[in-house]
Amino acid sequence: MEVISVTADADVFTCNAYLVLGDRTVLVDAGAMTGVDDVVAEHTDHLDAVVVTHQHSDHVAELAAVVDRFEPDVYAYADHPLRTHELGDGDDVVMGDESFDVVYTPGHADDHVSLVSSRSVFSGDVVVYNDGAYDDGSFGRTDMAGQSRERLISSLQTLLDRLPETVESMYAGHGDVFENEPDGDTVRDVVERALGRAEERTPKYPEA
Repeated sequence: MEVISVTADADVFTCNAYLVLGDRTVLVDAGAMTGVDDVVAEHTDHLDAVVVTHQHSDHVAELAAVVDRFEPDVYAYADHPLRTHELGDGDDVVMGDESFDVVYTPGHADDHVSLVSSRSVFSGDVVVYNDGAYDDGSFGRTDMAGQSRERLISSLQTLLDRLPETVESMYAGHGDVFENEPDGDTVRDVVERALGRAEERTPKYPEA
């Protein structure tokens, strides 16, 4: 399975939108970068599906442009005018060459899902490796309207419970991709570290 960040060169605030190549070509989130469909087209002329981790604008602003160009199926937990398939906790979605378990992980957003296979996790914003708050395991912000630290803590615990020991890679909605380090941190270590920090219940961004 090959994964390409199609928003890597963005000069606007956007999530990491990932093109997953393989038997089933899938875009995880569409991002907010104008022209993301052009970048996708540089790698494929066919897109089977878009899977939405959640519907914050930095993740779905360019969804219509992607759908107009490629006419993919659209998978999302919450209702959306372009959704063709509803995601539910425990569903299976094939992306690239792997089958992913849909894990409902609210807190940062009510409709947030993470996608977990035997080797990879697309974590959206529930957990990231590095951001402006922490450089080695961080959690989604919960200080804005409609967000909940308690639900996010529960979601991180659920994600850990559903995370196979064989997972090697984490593709988060922001920050860098994380790969298990030889004789060092694993994806599980990063999620556990993020959970510990979230459980401190201190503001992630004190100035916010």
